Amino acid sequence: MSLHADAVRVLKEWSAPDREQEELRLAYGDHLASHPDGVWRSCADGHITASALVVDPRGGRVLLTHHRKLRMWLQTGGHCEPGDTTLAGAALREAREESGIRGLTLLPGGPVRLDRHLTPCAWHLDVEYAVLAPEGAVEAVSEESLELRWFSYDEVASVADGSVVRLVDRTRALL
Repeated sequence: MSLHADAVRVLKEWSAPDREQEELRLAYGDHLASHPDGVWRSCADGHITASALVVDPRGGRVLLTHHRKLRMWLQTGGHCEPGDTTLAGAALREAREESGIRGLTLLPGGPVRLDRHLTPCAWHLDVEYAVLAPEGAVEAVSEESLELRWFSYDEVASVADGSVVRLVDRTRALL
């Protein structure tokens, strides 16, 4: 199965938690139906991206990255790569690469939410997952980040934008 086919499948099977998320789910499906290259960075009309919120449920905290290019506190994530065969795998790969943490596991149940936003390269149609950090996880800053930092759930709203806050809130509801 190609990454494009996996993205279509994931979006078709995902149960959106509300009307706004359902509208995005349908819009992402329409985008993929009209763009065979819709999962790749080269798609100028926008492309699917995969991200993952790194969560330490025992500590009641999340790991955010201070993104080097965007200068914002965000969850880990980014563009799909040619070696990616699934969206979940792409999100997990991004989380490992950007956090440096080994032993991350996906929160079961598929995507947590969707978020569409304009970036310097194009519209990102982000499919957001959550990953669980193992006990004693040690992070390491990658070249894509200025800094990594753990924030308590309640601190996120003071450092990150509304999309990250919504991702944290939805993840907490699923935990």
